[in-house]
Amino acid sequence: MPEIALNILDIAENSVRADASLIGITVSVQPEEDTLTVSIKDDGCGMTPEEAGKVLDPFFTTRTTRKVGLGVPFFKQAAESAGGSFQIDSEIGKGTEVTAVFRLSHIDRMPLGDISSVIHTLIVFNEPVDFRYTYRYGEKSFVLDTREMREILGTEISFREPEVSAFIREYLETGKEETDGGTEI
Repeated sequence: MPEIALNILDIAENSVRADASLIGITVSVQPEEDTLTVSIKDDGCGMTPEEAGKVLDPFFTTRTTRKVGLGVPFFKQAAESAGGSFQIDSEIGKGTEVTAVFRLSHIDRMPLGDISSVIHTLIVFNEPVDFRYTYRYGEKSFVLDTREMREILGTEISFREPEVSAFIREYLETGKEETDGGTEI
């Protein structure tokens, strides 16, 4: 995948398929530490230690629609080839957390990409699932939590409503811009 945001989309979709009701996505850019850290944590069905080890094998997948599962192995390779690290922690009945750390200045680090569009897509097209998205740049941060949005909107209004969808997209784009000052990541 040509950008980190698409890896985040793939991993978060795995969380949706694992029956998660809450998915936390954190993107933390720390220029002083030369790191870009991505964490995707869910409360889905989780995996055994054996399954968590196998998920790094591109020829293992729990999906029945295809025979390979390249998302997690590619994400791991992308982090490690950019001087970073990768970790997956999971427990049956409790969920899974995937963490990838990239060297921000590494020549082989792929760009973050359009993270706002990815988060928007996840929220709008997986409406039964709650998302808590945190974006940090240095000391600044912003959060979008769909649980708070549901409190304001009530249960009758869908995130797919054009006005709501447009608000979510604008909130994400504005929040990122105000947090990182428009820095290309």
